[in-house]
Formats: sequence, C-alpha cells, structure tokens
Amino acid sequence: MATSTGGSEERRWHLVVALCGRVERELEAGLLRHHGLGLSEYRALAELAGAADGELRMQELADALSLNQSSVSRLIGRLDVAGLTRREMCPNDRRGVYTAITERGRDRWRDAEPSYAQTLTRALDHAATNRDLDAVLHALRG
Repeated sequence: MATSTGGSEERRWHLVVALCGRVERELEAGLLRHHGLGLSEYRALAELAGAADGELRMQELADALSLNQSSVSRLIGRLDVAGLTRREMCPNDRRGVYTAITERGRDRWRDAEPSYAQTLTRALDHAATNRDLDAVLHALRG
C-alpha cells in the first residue's frame, strides 16, 4: 500500500518519464529530419567527441548511453559503416575494443549540436506549458 509520500514520488517519477519520452521524440525527429542521425547515434558521437582522445571502450560507451553491449555494438556498426567512428583493439588487453570518433563523425556531431540544443530548449519550453510538467522542469532547470 502506497503512502502519500510514496504516491507523490511515484507521480513525480511518472511525470519525469513522460517528460523524457516527449522530449526524446522531438529530439529524434529533429535529428533525423535535419541531420540523418538517430538520437542514440547523436549521443554516441557526443560522448566520443567529449572523451579524451575521442575514444572510449565499448563498455564505457554502453554505460554512458544506458544501453547493453549488444545494442552498442549494433549502433557503432552503423556509425562505422557511415565513416563516423572506427573500432580499435586495446593494445594492452586483446579482449578490449575501443571505438573512436573520426573527423567526419566530429564534423557531423558539430553540425547537429546547435539543432539538438535548440530542439531541446524548445521541447522543454513547450512542456513547461503543462502545469504538472512545469514543476518537474522547474526542479530540473533550477
């Protein structure tokens, strides 16, 4: 049986999930329409662009994207084929695989970043018109 605090927390959590879903749909649509990138592809490029030397172990990338190893392997496979990333073996650990952003991938990420930021702001501003979501947004932006 939920207490009033638990019910309130549950309600806030559902609002956060709804907000994330709404914002992610808008981000995905904008990235696909203007840059030919899916949201996970954009996030992978952003993580790699921000990493030291532009590379991460596959498991590190999986953790950063909250994806499992198999999903990240397929994602990086698509980015490799497009010439946006490349895989490299870890010189110290033959089982370790790195993925690195290419210059083409870095350029694609740089081109998409302003659009991503504008779409994110617009989606959050739109969500703020919903009274329930406005409280969640206020806490996130505060």
